[in-house]
Amino acid sequence: MTGERPTPPLLDVTRALAAGHPNWPGDVALAFGVGARIADGDAVNVGSIATSLHAGTHVDAPWHYDDRGARLGGVDLRRLVGEALVLDVSAGDDAVSVSALEAALTEAETPEGGLPPRVLLHTGEPDAWGTTFPTGFRPLAPAAVAWLAERGVRLVGTDAPSVDPLTSKDLPAHRACAAHDLTIVEGLALERIAPGRYELICLPLSLPEADASPARALLRPLG
Repeated sequence: MTGERPTPPLLDVTRALAAGHPNWPGDVALAFGVGARIADGDAVNVGSIATSLHAGTHVDAPWHYDDRGARLGGVDLRRLVGEALVLDVSAGDDAVSVSALEAALTEAETPEGGLPPRVLLHTGEPDAWGTTFPTGFRPLAPAAVAWLAERGVRLVGTDAPSVDPLTSKDLPAHRACAAHDLTIVEGLALERIAPGRYELICLPLSLPEADASPARALLRPLG
């Protein structure tokens, strides 16, 4: 119909899970199998998958880092759909700090009205890790988690495999997210995404008792 506005494109910010995709050291390796093959005389092809629930782009449930926290079935799906702000905080090699967030907000020219409930951080990770798990990724400082929460953020996403360092045992950023009731999405693919406001659609599998789930994450530009 003449005069209709074109539908904004959907931008896929999900890491592709292919054989050999690196997982967190010590986790179950990602592997695909085929139990039935048409080429072997079966009526259909039937595949199988074995993986850590934290492979690639995934949603953490609070139970992952808090034994008293909610499992995946307790995560409010409304947090995973809606307006989000993508920030480029890739300038630096230390934990993402409050000052890094403030600088990124200035560069993004955030409109008046404050932050949306969802903030996604491009820390500098490439969209594909190949077969080597990244070890020097940038975590999120607990003070930055508190700063986001104080401004109404309810979900924080990162292109890093974790909001905490690889060798962390006390998980300060995860614990800060628990204390401030922030949902965590890790392993996003944000290398090609310009800073700005988007609609986020990020849905995990329906695994009510799980500590996490791989998710398909999409962005739709706003404005």
